[in-house]
Amino acid sequence: MTHLRQLMLEELQRHNFADSTIRSYLHAVEHLSRYFHRRPDQLGPEHIRQYQAALFTKLKFSPNTVTLRLAALRFFYIQVLKRSWSIAETPYPKKAFHLPEILSQEQVARLIDAAEFPFHRILLMTLYATGARRAEVAHLKISDIDSQRMVIHIRGGKGRKDRDVMLSPKLLDALRVYWRGLRRKPTDWLFPGNRWHTASYPVTTKVLWTACQQAAERAGLAHKQIHPHTLRHCFATHLLEAGADLRTIQMLLGHHDLEETTIYLHLSRRHLSATGSPLDALTIREQGEQTQSV
Repeated sequence: MTHLRQLMLEELQRHNFADSTIRSYLHAVEHLSRYFHRRPDQLGPEHIRQYQAALFTKLKFSPNTVTLRLAALRFFYIQVLKRSWSIAETPYPKKAFHLPEILSQEQVARLIDAAEFPFHRILLMTLYATGARRAEVAHLKISDIDSQRMVIHIRGGKGRKDRDVMLSPKLLDALRVYWRGLRRKPTDWLFPGNRWHTASYPVTTKVLWTACQQAAERAGLAHKQIHPHTLRHCFATHLLEAGADLRTIQMLLGHHDLEETTIYLHLSRRHLSATGSPLDALTIREQGEQTQSV
């Protein structure tokens, strides 16, 4: 590990950044260095300007990814190198807004039923039943399942925030079946890692991604580009369609701002169909109908 990388790692840890953010920030600075084949402390504002342009034109990165890269470089130059950073010279790009892919409840059932392995099936059920992020599901502990209060404790979520979500009776039954089928009962992690699920560390998030991809292909839903976050979106949208209010959904998802949650208003069939199109109020001729002459 180079001296600069070690310094940046220490600064990120001092700021109590999440492990995923630390990895992303370190990767961003390394990528800048490799792009110019020079140490990052030898690069200045003009290099940053060229790099930012290349992220769009050559590498075809999304605006959100470019924003993350710039945030990482800004942290490095200000906190590690103790240099100034001009927002005017390195403006953050406008964020792209895309509606997420949503499955119907029937399609979610097809997806779960199409899981190739029982372990994949329980992961998909947990993702949909809780609306948790894939890292949150991967890091669930046995002690997080509270069958007395019928809640699941999500610990250390995004922004290092804890929250509780409902424990579905159907999920609880499925978890008990999963537990009975384990070769060796874990003592800590609910979903242990390795091929036999006997490790002392949790399953990786890649396993949850693979479970979604393989089940989607087997269910004939591969064209939907389904990933773990798709089930989180489905959880929120289906709750909204069932009558849950946005504030409740915000708390269940662990959103910091209610505005993040309002995206599901664009996806809920109940809300989209609540107001008719103004076209329906018009009296117009049917196609091919002729106007009567006076």
